[in-house]
Amino acid sequence: MAITNSKTAKQCAETLAGIAEPNRIQIIDILLTGPKNVTEIAKALKTEIVNASHHLGVLRAAGLVEHKKDGRFVIYSLDPKFMTGKKGATLDLGWCKVEIAG
Repeated sequence: MAITNSKTAKQCAETLAGIAEPNRIQIIDILLTGPKNVTEIAKALKTEIVNASHHLGVLRAAGLVEHKKDGRFVIYSLDPKFMTGKKGATLDLGWCKVEIAG
């Protein structure tokens, strides 16, 4: 993706801002193992559900995670359009590739 206009630059900045926090990077790592609900994610982070939910909202707004309703739960997964490499080991943001799992 070439950053030739302000709209593209803004989209890139929003995506990068979505991962610019340690808990969000951990959530991405957790979701590499497969879809999870917010309770499972909060437990893995050892944090309150409201905190995990907030970070998931930021990741959703940045377009990095998808969600679907399953009964009374919301299931979160990584958006496959950003994932490349073996088992989704790289977050591909076009010109910027971020290694998130070894």
